[in-house]
Amino acid sequence: METSSARRQPRLPETGHASQALRIGIVAGELSGDLLAAGLIQAIRELEPDALVEGVAGPHMAAAGCQALASIEALSVMGLSEVVARLPRLLRLRRSLKAHFRSHPPDLFIGVDAPDFNLGLERDLRRAGVRTVHMVSPSVWAWRRYRIHRIRRSVDLMLVMLPFEERIYQQYAVPVAFIGHPLADRIPQAVDRGAARQRLGLAGAGAVIAVLPGSRAREVEQLAKPFLATAQWCLARRPELRFVVPCANASVRARFEADMLGTVLPQITLLDGQAHDALAAADLALLASGTATLEALLFQRPMVVAYRVSALSYWLLRRLVRLPYYSLPNLLAGRRIVPEFIQDEVRPERIGPVLLQLLDAGCGTPELMQAFAEVSCELRRDAERRAAQCVIGLLRR
Repeated sequence: METSSARRQPRLPETGHASQALRIGIVAGELSGDLLAAGLIQAIRELEPDALVEGVAGPHMAAAGCQALASIEALSVMGLSEVVARLPRLLRLRRSLKAHFRSHPPDLFIGVDAPDFNLGLERDLRRAGVRTVHMVSPSVWAWRRYRIHRIRRSVDLMLVMLPFEERIYQQYAVPVAFIGHPLADRIPQAVDRGAARQRLGLAGAGAVIAVLPGSRAREVEQLAKPFLATAQWCLARRPELRFVVPCANASVRARFEADMLGTVLPQITLLDGQAHDALAAADLALLASGTATLEALLFQRPMVVAYRVSALSYWLLRRLVRLPYYSLPNLLAGRRIVPEFIQDEVRPERIGPVLLQLLDAGCGTPELMQAFAEVSCELRRDAERRAAQCVIGLLRR
């Protein structure tokens, strides 16, 4: 008779595989993880064309040939309090994946980001004899450094994308490889701003500001309204400005459209995706802390970074995080090179003047452009190929 816990467990599709083909299990979290995992899958298949891949996948992973056992949307959770609300469902999914991979053991399991979900799964599979790799380090350099001991028990190899992360893992004797960042390989060093504006219908426009509020629903909920209010604040003083908002998905666009309801603002253009075109076309950017800040740096666009979470998450983070900065450009440069605003500081009367000051100053100073160039150079390492070589090398050892 089926137990109640078994009934609650999501059913995963059965798969059959040829015994001679390399089998890889993979779980990625969020849109950025989907892109990273897809690139890694493609690079692995260049070395092992018959490799079979299955796991928690997004659309880019599926296009790269990954069979989806569950959707990546299940792991797109932001903030501490937000995780608590979805914890039972996340635990059920992890139990289902553990059972599936133990019944159909892969040659290798790769967890891409989503550390709170993946590390437990990696530990269980490693105990069962499956080799494990984790790609994208959790922020042990910011808080909860004790997690490194759990990581050491969970993975055979940690693949990191930021140079200072490699040094931390080496201090704790965790097998690690710095692979660089795939975004640095994809974004060209020279960008044609005029061509990007032509593609977006902004040819002949004056100053353009890209607004990127994030891709996760809760993140956008926290930032869409203050970002829109900031655009309105700037337009009241500089009506010639143009704003472009590349919406990561349909829910982000719906949120912005709801906040704009009843307001006629022809100077604000909503885009479906096209974040790279928006950054290429822009003079500067207003964006959520996260991967988008690294993209803006690689496009050499001055930026203002904002971060907001729920009151409970912020209360906890203030007591746990000990960092002078929270945005990636400042962390990578080792000094404050871009302005940061957090929680209650994310208001139009605080952010708006800084955006206009950047415009008046000609946006990027030589010192800022030099800092951007140095970071970009360090991150350009052909990351996907390096990662694939490390993965295959681990199997061959």
